Amino acid sequence: MQTWQIVLLIVLVVVAAILVALYFVGRKLQKRQDEQQEAINNAAQQMELFIIDKKKMKITEAGLPKIVVDQTPKYLRRTKVPVVKAKIGPRVMSFMADNKVYETLAPNQTVKATVSGIYITQAKRLRGPVVESDPKKRKALEKAAKKEAKKKAKEAK
Repeated sequence: MQTWQIVLLIVLVVVAAILVALYFVGRKLQKRQDEQQEAINNAAQQMELFIIDKKKMKITEAGLPKIVVDQTPKYLRRTKVPVVKAKIGPRVMSFMADNKVYETLAPNQTVKATVSGIYITQAKRLRGPVVESDPKKRKALEKAAKKEAKKKAKEAK
């Protein structure tokens, strides 16, 4: 055998070994994700929330319970997560939201939400403003609202 054939054979064996390892790791991670999703679904409950505010902020700044911050891996504490401040009856609480749910929520809106611990997994609007689901349209509306606010601020001076 020539040297280039030997090198090619070694590279193919290494690539095959990597693919097999990734397959088994992927199956293990998928199984773990399925278990976590099942636990979230088992702990889910319906609540009526009045959305006060929503922001994307770091977990350490979000006002979440200390145990949540402590259980979060250190490398994820600096990442921004969607946080929703909502009122449930007389209590004001901070929740984390699924990204898809976060986009559909608006401040000063009453929603019927499925909550699992402090995580909002689904939300359906009851009263309040309708949020545009298309991100491009929503961004255009937000820009127009900011321009209008600046215009009013200049007129007030």
